[in-house]
Amino acid sequence: MTDDTRIWGQADVSSGKGASDENFPVGSLLLSRKLRPHVHAYYDYARVIDDIADCESLPPQDKITRLDAMEEVLLGQRSAINRADALSAARLRASLLQTHVPFETATDLLVAFRNDSRGHNYHTWDDLLEYCKYSANPVGRYLICLHGENPAAFGPSDALCTSLQILNHLQDCAKDLERLNRCYMPSELMQRAGTSAQDLLAGRTSPAMRRVFNTLLDGVDDLNRQASALPAHIKDRRFRMECAAIVALAHRLTQRLRREDPLAGRVALRRTDAMHAAIAALRAWA
Repeated sequence: MTDDTRIWGQADVSSGKGASDENFPVGSLLLSRKLRPHVHAYYDYARVIDDIADCESLPPQDKITRLDAMEEVLLGQRSAINRADALSAARLRASLLQTHVPFETATDLLVAFRNDSRGHNYHTWDDLLEYCKYSANPVGRYLICLHGENPAAFGPSDALCTSLQILNHLQDCAKDLERLNRCYMPSELMQRAGTSAQDLLAGRTSPAMRRVFNTLLDGVDDLNRQASALPAHIKDRRFRMECAAIVALAHRLTQRLRREDPLAGRVALRRTDAMHAAIAALRAWA
């Protein structure tokens, strides 16, 4: 077996997901055409490492080996082989060198995905926030740096990205446990409410689990309030509109998860939510 095969493996780990599968815009038409290729390079890399961590057929150590190899290509410590996963890291490296966006916006993601690969447990709300610091917040910071915006935007951007990540955990909590044996619901909250992770597989939300969800959504409400300040920090008009739209969508999805049952079916944004986001974006144009 060649060294490349040992490191990268032979199996395709792609989930088949693309930008259209996300809740929120990825490199949308609101962003500058000049910057869009760089955003897509970042998204492609993030999708690959996410797929590696979520691959059901790879053992944990193989996932970590592949993630380590992606980081080595990204940092120029290893040459990329002719495979989509390795090439995504090489393309992002070229993009980061061209745009001078810090490499930490890409390498920090690997901290979270290595934890996912190992099957990390989350006991408290603070544990979950620490995970989001690496799994989600680098995305907003990447975009802020790419647009040359003031670092004062980092705080509300972190709040928004953390909100979006926790909302996604709530949407997919049953699937994550069933497919990946992974639970992001803090065990301390579940114990306090008198429930456990296995209740996520019940097909409907019990009163006890609803208390856990509502506690998490209370935290998300606070994050959304902090995130509402983000558009005011953004000078680039098109990027400001994008931020305003995403903040509006975060508020709308939070409301839906309050009213609907994520264990009975995936709670998703609807056309009316997109309309509210479009209105928020237009208001941010001025």
